[in-house]
Amino acid sequence: MMTTKVDVERQNLYETDYLKWIEITVEKLRNGDYSNIDWPNLIEEIEDMGRSERRSLESNLVVVLMHLLKWEFQPDRRSGSWKASIAEHRRRIRKAVKDSPSLRPYLEEVFSECYSDAVEQASAETGLSIETFPQLCVYTSTEVIDSNFLPDEIISK
Repeated sequence: MMTTKVDVERQNLYETDYLKWIEITVEKLRNGDYSNIDWPNLIEEIEDMGRSERRSLESNLVVVLMHLLKWEFQPDRRSGSWKASIAEHRRRIRKAVKDSPSLRPYLEEVFSECYSDAVEQASAETGLSIETFPQLCVYTSTEVIDSNFLPDEIISK
């Protein structure tokens, strides 16, 4: 495939002024100027958006699981900041799944791996041995995102 001067200019803009590249690409899409779209970079950006959504879900899930573990295994250190962090990251997960329902099966798919990551991080933050925590998650995914669930207590609304 031959590279044209227009292709080179599009690639240069993508690399030198990303925001301008987005603005021009959106304008061309709105105007139906499909022959002048920087398709390779646009496709890559859309793929990256999907990966970013999944990474964000995983990150929020690890944080919730880690704080639930800390909550359960260090009851004497429970704090409002832990509870607030659990609430915030649960909210982010619920919003992401609401906005993109296809993330729900993905949450189930990565749940065990995220739990392992959370155990590792909880161990590092608490100084407790990894063996302190259950090898398999004892919380369900429904409990993990339920604002009324904390290990060993029910939060009243």
